[in-house]
Amino acid sequence: MRRTAILAIGALAVVGGLGLGMFAALASAPTPSRPTGSNNVAGLGSARPAASPPPTGGPSLPPASPPPSAEPTPTPSPTPVLVPAPLTGRLVSPAAAARHPIAVMVDDLSPARPQSGFNSASIVWQAPAEGGIPRYMMVFQENIPTDVGPVRSSRYYYIAWAAELDALYAHAGGSPQALATLRNQGSGQLVYNADEFRWGNSFRRSPLPLNVYGQQRVGPHNLYTTGKQLREIARTVGAKDGPISWPWTFAPDAPLADRPTGGKIQVTYSNVNAIRFDYDRFSNTYLRSVTGEKKQIDGATGKRVAPKNVVVMVVKFGPLNDGSKKHRLEGDVIGSGHAWISTNGVTIQGTWKKTSLKSPTRFFDKAGNPVVLTVGQTFVQVMKTTDVISFTAGKPVPPDVFGHGMRAI
Repeated sequence: MRRTAILAIGALAVVGGLGLGMFAALASAPTPSRPTGSNNVAGLGSARPAASPPPTGGPSLPPASPPPSAEPTPTPSPTPVLVPAPLTGRLVSPAAAARHPIAVMVDDLSPARPQSGFNSASIVWQAPAEGGIPRYMMVFQENIPTDVGPVRSSRYYYIAWAAELDALYAHAGGSPQALATLRNQGSGQLVYNADEFRWGNSFRRSPLPLNVYGQQRVGPHNLYTTGKQLREIARTVGAKDGPISWPWTFAPDAPLADRPTGGKIQVTYSNVNAIRFDYDRFSNTYLRSVTGEKKQIDGATGKRVAPKNVVVMVVKFGPLNDGSKKHRLEGDVIGSGHAWISTNGVTIQGTWKKTSLKSPTRFFDKAGNPVVLTVGQTFVQVMKTTDVISFTAGKPVPPDVFGHGMRAI
């Protein structure tokens, strides 16, 4: 009995000691703090306690940076719309493709070389003018040239070629026949007349660039204008931009492996100006040379004259008999005749045809199919029936002997 009582008293002492220990521990524990500034019910006991501020005088931590805002997705630039230029097939803006054509008569006597404007022209016509001495007509469409010149006088058959495009026609005077035509039909009926005699402020006399002899230029081989000035004349006379209907068709360059190596074209105007085109396989162009200028360059750009296409057409010419002693000519440019068309290093024989004063001059192969030119500039060499013309064919490139699908150079 006594033993049982003693055990009971001991158990009570142990329980009482445990209770006193737990009470002491609870009394000494820190009271949890409520999250500052929060009125959320969930914040009471569920949120982590706020961090204690750093001790006074200690280093302060920088404020936390806000998360970086997402960069806006850039809007992709629209792909520019390009369309084929009507006279060359080059891809240009719609505005460039609609520019009104401008035709400029350009000198070809030795003191006039190097002439300016070749490399900006879409089409370049060259034909005999006086006594067989040739003259150029540069036709500008998608490009606006810088300097153009030296500007020279008009002939009736050049008007017939410019009329194919209702072109603004720039010149300095002309034969009586040409001037009479321009007076009567130069307000848009055939062309828009831009005679230097009327539009003198749009032309200038300049001693530069030096001619092929290294000399400053003197009249009449020093008359120049610019594409910007000619465009302003076009605006003034009502030669508006707009869609151009033109029948020539164009295709991309032939593959390099299909182009020949070498080949040349030679034409001579009355033994006074020999022109030569040497085909360059890699650029797929015809490098042009003239008498007194082995590598013909554009005086405005300093770059070689090298069209993509060369057309030689034969026209019947005879004396104009206009009462002058200048041996002017007239040509039968309405009708048809022999033509040779050179492109991609290959020359084919065919015909040219022009059915009326304003209809375009077109070129056909022997079977009567319209020829396809290569995208780029075209030179048209108009020759008399008595002029010397010769073609030297290029050589086919041999197939690759190593069997890699390439060809030897």
